[in-house]
Amino acid sequence: MINQFRKLNPVNLVFLLAYTFFLRIAIFQETHDQLNFDFLEPFARLLINIDLDHAFTPYTNIFIAALLVYVQALIFNRVVNNHNLLAKPNFLPGLMFITGTSLFMPFMILSPALLCNFLLIWIIDKFLKLGKSANSITTIFDIGMIIGVGTLIYFPFMAMLLMIFLALLLFRSFNWREWVAGLIGFITVFFFLAVFYYWNDNLSSFYQIWRPLGNKFPSVFKINYNDYLVLIPVTVIMILASLQLRENFFRSFISTRKSFQLLFFMFIISAASFYLKPNFRTWHFLLCVPPGSVLLAYYFSNAKKRWFYETLFVLFVLSIQYFLFV
Repeated sequence: MINQFRKLNPVNLVFLLAYTFFLRIAIFQETHDQLNFDFLEPFARLLINIDLDHAFTPYTNIFIAALLVYVQALIFNRVVNNHNLLAKPNFLPGLMFITGTSLFMPFMILSPALLCNFLLIWIIDKFLKLGKSANSITTIFDIGMIIGVGTLIYFPFMAMLLMIFLALLLFRSFNWREWVAGLIGFITVFFFLAVFYYWNDNLSSFYQIWRPLGNKFPSVFKINYNDYLVLIPVTVIMILASLQLRENFFRSFISTRKSFQLLFFMFIISAASFYLKPNFRTWHFLLCVPPGSVLLAYYFSNAKKRWFYETLFVLFVLSIQYFLFV
């Protein structure tokens, strides 16, 4: 199966679509109560008051989520190939993206984090272009605005502001205008939100938006480890990918090295940003899927022993299906 997706063959578009729904067999077979879908954070509903909480039946919710994941996978695959992050263009990034978004049941329903992945893929593309542009102030400003829009959808997305400064450190020489541009882009979005609050004589509530920033990082976690055993094969593949990346690190182009460093930091920040949402859900970690998928795709793109990597991937998929059904 991996060898099939190592080729940039148009027929893989059909295989990816079939694979997307194959991984969701378990959730389609379950009996579901009403699945709520919060399209925006409560503080942003003053701007766009659309109630989608009960707009879809459970199966429609799951079906639309699957289609969105498929579209995201294709966009993500194109971004990774355009920036030459792998040995050669292929469909492995899309394959790993779909696999990553199928690890847990909560990943398979409509959620704010799922929508934010469109924005995350967009800013990954813009970040990877920074080293190639002579003047990046406009690009950084755009990234700041995209992060602002993402924050309206899902508040922890604001943590991506840190990625602006990390990206500038990696790809650009210091220019204070670039460092300020991202913040101005982000503030622009919330300036208009503040104006709406002011017009509605509710400016005091606007200040409450920022209260989660004062949360202390939790020191105690209540975790049911049996729910996360599926992450064992993911961890194994990531370790193998890290070893493979380390072996080829200094043979790669400097821009490729910096890109992987950027994606590593993005993975960490995406995972840690859950503390900005006191009542976060498992689907929060969908934000880790795009940067993590590149590392998984890197391993399968560069692995040499076919019997090993094909068997490893089959075991990976079977473990996902097993834990979804069990």
